[in-house]
Amino acid sequence: MKLKALICSVISLFFFSNCQEKQKEDTIKANYLDFSKRDDQGTGGIKMIPIKTPKGTFKVWTKTVGNNPKIKVLLLHGGPGLTHELYECFDGYFPNESIEYIYYDQLGSYYSDQPKDNSLWTNERFVEEVEQVRIALGLDNSNFYLMGQSWGGILAMEYALKYQKNLKGLIISNMMASAKEYNAYAKDVLAPQMDPKILKQLQDIEKNNDFDNPKYSELLFKYYYTEHILRKPLDQWPESINRCFKHINPDVYVFMQGHSEFGITGNASLKNWDVKARLKTLKVPTLTIGSKYDTMDPEHMKWIAHEVQNGRFLFCPNGSHLSQYDDPKNYFTGVIKFLKDVDNGEFKKG
Repeated sequence: MKLKALICSVISLFFFSNCQEKQKEDTIKANYLDFSKRDDQGTGGIKMIPIKTPKGTFKVWTKTVGNNPKIKVLLLHGGPGLTHELYECFDGYFPNESIEYIYYDQLGSYYSDQPKDNSLWTNERFVEEVEQVRIALGLDNSNFYLMGQSWGGILAMEYALKYQKNLKGLIISNMMASAKEYNAYAKDVLAPQMDPKILKQLQDIEKNNDFDNPKYSELLFKYYYTEHILRKPLDQWPESINRCFKHINPDVYVFMQGHSEFGITGNASLKNWDVKARLKTLKVPTLTIGSKYDTMDPEHMKWIAHEVQNGRFLFCPNGSHLSQYDDPKNYFTGVIKFLKDVDNGEFKKG
């Protein structure tokens, strides 16, 4: 009889626990679009956050979508000097799962202040900017997920290496941990796949430092970007991506990245960036995303997932650099599963 009573108690506890979790999920879903208790209701979730820098105080633009006290994803855009607009397709996926996410234009980007001072464009200062945004938005290790794509992946890694104690989860999307290896992949693997005549034209323009030549962008977009940035004909590129490129801050982009995505060129400040040796110190649950046709080596992304202490790798077989647009099924399925697994305490590395 005692054994039967014990079994009944365990079963009751199991169902009670499940009921509690379901009630929490139902509450989050019901309140997801309720802005009534938020201080940004009058702006539809938009906040201009003051950021202190060595050159004064400036403001950066953020926009929060949804309410979820357990999952809040801060999105770090690429570039550098691009905008949050490259993430706008997330509107079609995250709300369905009651995931709160925050669009954010880094200092120098279109919707934020754009000071004319190259001394501001350092990894260290951007890390402190993210930390100030975190504090202003009330994010902490009970709910704070940091997601960075491309340059945003560099910034996400740098932030985690200094402030992982503040994170609940980290997502590194389509970014390697070494600029040197990124350049080598572009030169040794991707370049030989191009039409030799097109490649020579690009190389000649770069050799002559003739980056203002409109032919350079034309060739890159038509023959390289449509293969490795977003695998669709240019006339089918999403409006949000066209708008994002239109809003680029070339001063920030060229100073840090160089003139193209065809490797980090010239004297760009990121040319020698490398954090490979430090990744093993990361303990926070981490998802890395690599794509078959990316400008980044997917095998390197897989390596990062195994190098950190609690990593998982997501492969997008149909995707390129912006795999959220050209392989959304695999991309969002994997990202959402990671967020849910970490939140539910079910995350397993792999």
